[in-house]
Amino acid sequence: MSETPDFVDSQTTWNRLTERVAGQTWPQATLYVVATPIGNLGDLSLRAWQTLARCDVIAAEDTRASRSLLDAWGVRTPLMAAHRHNEAGAAEAIVARLAGGERVALISDAGAPAVSDPGARIVRAVREAGYGVVAIPGASAVITALMASGVTSDENPAFVFAGFMPPKATARQKWLARWCAVAAPVVMFESPHRLEAAVRDLLQVCGADRLLTLARELTKRFEQVVTLPLGQVAAWLADDAHHSQGEFVLIVHQPPADQTAAEADPQTLVLLDALLESVSVRDAARIAAKVTGVSRDTLYALALARQRTAIVD
Repeated sequence: MSETPDFVDSQTTWNRLTERVAGQTWPQATLYVVATPIGNLGDLSLRAWQTLARCDVIAAEDTRASRSLLDAWGVRTPLMAAHRHNEAGAAEAIVARLAGGERVALISDAGAPAVSDPGARIVRAVREAGYGVVAIPGASAVITALMASGVTSDENPAFVFAGFMPPKATARQKWLARWCAVAAPVVMFESPHRLEAAVRDLLQVCGADRLLTLARELTKRFEQVVTLPLGQVAAWLADDAHHSQGEFVLIVHQPPADQTAAEADPQTLVLLDALLESVSVRDAARIAAKVTGVSRDTLYALALARQRTAIVD
């Protein structure tokens, strides 16, 4: 195995890039929505660093957590709190600062503000007040997980982002039944202490053959990305205590072709709905499999999803 070549830290290159970024336009009276690292401090972009250093104030979800990042990058810009519990007041304060011609940066604890994180209300308030909003892109747990999983392609790039699962079992099962019926990979977040329960519900809703990618500790030292049939996930988690530690991005892969075809076939759906009025999900899948030729597991997952959706409706 070849050794990793030594990295040559070129001060000349760094200075040249810094000068080029510094020479860009930095309009005043503007909100800069800045993506921050999701784990690795090195993932803060050069442009994000310059933005945070040039702004008059940084609105942060957690000022203490953000101070660690800023200290690592030598940023001394003052901080103000802007989290989900004070977002309305923070929005008013930020608009007032913009009215005075200030540049304001908005960051969350990790990743992109206003995307499954606080900040969207502030962005809307700033835009409604007539001030500019500039997004400074960067690290994203969703995109990182998709890149590492290979679940999408240039021929079929579609995916959906569902955010965090509901914490309670009944609501989570209904939520999963809706999202996992989508004919595309579904990206979702889950915390480690609810992971096993979430996997059990996924297995019940989607069936044992549906593929699940688990991406944990992305960009950190113990990053791990695995793809398994749902029927094997519980054993994988039990095999090593570390497997259930850290923050998780889950990707439920697209349903198998026969399930997608069954979902698109109105006669199959009518048959399942009629059977579910008088027999169990298991029996409905068994009978429908004999009639349609679609696999029983596929029809079981589809019938379960339709039953839960009907309960919600």
